[in-house]
Amino acid sequence: MNVKVAIVGGGVAGLTTAIGLHKLGIRAQVFERVQLLRGIGAGFGLAANAMQAFDYLGLRAGVEQIGHFLPSYNILDQNGKVLVSPSTGDITKNYHQKNFSIHRGDLHQFLLAQLPTDAVTLGKEAIRVSKKEQTVVVHFADGSSIEVEALIVADGVKSPIRQQLIPSSKPRYSGYTCWRAIIDNSSTNIQLGTETWGARGRFGMTPLVNNKLYWYACINAAPNSHVYRHFKVADLRQHFNKYHSAVSDVLAHTADEDLLWNDIIDIKPLRSLADGRIIYLGDAGHATTPNLGQGACQAIEDVAVLVDELRRKQDFVEAFQHVNRRRLSRTRYITDTSWQIGKIAQWENPVLIAVRNIAMRILPEKIKQIPLQKLMKEDFMSINKG
Repeated sequence: MNVKVAIVGGGVAGLTTAIGLHKLGIRAQVFERVQLLRGIGAGFGLAANAMQAFDYLGLRAGVEQIGHFLPSYNILDQNGKVLVSPSTGDITKNYHQKNFSIHRGDLHQFLLAQLPTDAVTLGKEAIRVSKKEQTVVVHFADGSSIEVEALIVADGVKSPIRQQLIPSSKPRYSGYTCWRAIIDNSSTNIQLGTETWGARGRFGMTPLVNNKLYWYACINAAPNSHVYRHFKVADLRQHFNKYHSAVSDVLAHTADEDLLWNDIIDIKPLRSLADGRIIYLGDAGHATTPNLGQGACQAIEDVAVLVDELRRKQDFVEAFQHVNRRRLSRTRYITDTSWQIGKIAQWENPVLIAVRNIAMRILPEKIKQIPLQKLMKEDFMSINKG
């Protein structure tokens, strides 16, 4: 292959990067370990900052066609009363963009359609790299290898390449496990996105296009719990039976085969996202817990900043260093803040929960939204731009 850049990982970060590089005329090849890209993981949010990054990359209009506009997203107590109502209007105004929810599979298919058919190689698992002075050699599980001028590592939180080069970057467990599902919304008719905080965990629900609903549930647990591994819908209904009626209604319309289950993990913030001709993007570089809804959003921001740097000068080492300077502080803030919010949201002690809920109700919205406002008021394209 006459490939200049190898991209390891065919998720949102990898595919978006390939699109950005191809638009710059850079021959990039995506290598993905699975045989079929399906976009496993149900749904997620694309906040206004992600839509701004897609706009920069020339992809916003297409993404909006497959996304569900989210006018609000409230935090509730287990009785269904509002604790926090983020000002999504202010966020939209800051970025001149809207907030959306989207099915991961739909986004994957859209991104794939923007690439040449031969730009993605499936069933090709990258397991390690060798660094040379002017190139990087990527070694695959089948014994083959490819030598390229630059390597973009975008293969997720468990990236074997990152763990090879940075042994201390093994994933860390958050303390809670999670179920997800996408169901038909015809009967439940949920119109607004919410997340419920209670003594038995959290339960979130978000409408998607085509009258679908994405929901998730987080429960404190030991890692890789044998008990929770075998949980069915009936077990979740019993676990959350003291929560408001929308939770039980959503679970009543969920089948066991709809469930996806995994522990929530991230990685401790790295000292650097760049290593010579190698750069870590998305979850491979700054995996975060989902409590700020910024995992995919930050991956898309990464790509916009990378493309911005390469537009100015296609020297990979220099561009990667500049991306690191522009991205490291912001992604570290998001990882650390999301980790702390998750701990507070997963409290089980009734006294602490009562104090937390009272504070969340009585504090001015401006104070409650400081973490979100810090994130959303920054122009990520201008941070530390040289």
